[in-house]
Amino acid sequence: MTREWVAIGTIIMLLGSNLFGLVYSMLVLKTKFFDSFVIQEKPYQKSIFSKRMPLFLFNFILLLSVSGVGAYFLYDLMEISWTSWLIVALQVLFAFIIDDFWFYFYHKWLHENKFMLKHVHSIHHRATKPFPLEYLYVHPLEWMMGMIGVVIAFAVILIFMPINLYAFWIFGLLRNLHEIHIHSDIEMPFFSKIPLLSKTKHHDDHHAYLKGNYASTFVWMDRIFKTNF
Repeated sequence: MTREWVAIGTIIMLLGSNLFGLVYSMLVLKTKFFDSFVIQEKPYQKSIFSKRMPLFLFNFILLLSVSGVGAYFLYDLMEISWTSWLIVALQVLFAFIIDDFWFYFYHKWLHENKFMLKHVHSIHHRATKPFPLEYLYVHPLEWMMGMIGVVIAFAVILIFMPINLYAFWIFGLLRNLHEIHIHSDIEMPFFSKIPLLSKTKHHDDHHAYLKGNYASTFVWMDRIFKTNF
């Protein structure tokens, strides 16, 4: 597989997951399909999707550009063939742990720093009752700084071994889908039973009350530092 196809594959993966996010958003906003699983009963603002769309698109293009270009230039540092389930699983798990560790402290800092909260992070918190694609409704600076955890994770992996392409793709896909779901205001019974994984309500409460529940993927950071509801 050439470096061009690695970049294209990365972009296709993100296009697919965000197409899912778009369909999921439309079902949440326009139908009663998920009504029995809704967390917050209050209605959405009128025409909220069209109002959010410019920032959605800007950050989505930013995501595709950074990820596609990053994959292109990481090509020489990647293991392109499938090695083993164990290597792939360990790299994916390690990336999630390091990314969540970064995100917790970074996110908490966004709330504690008055300037960042007022001028940057407050944009994301306009979504007091979020819907799936609102994971993209953030200030671009916040969006870019939020990616640092992923960069650190894969940089550490590179110290010991090449990044496996499939671990890179699987992590990106699962991370994207999880962000989409925890912004959905929908608590599905199956996902709520996965141990240690952050539930939709965990992040939904953060949007509703503007503090606490700072972790994204897991719940242990909030439990350790006693910042969970």
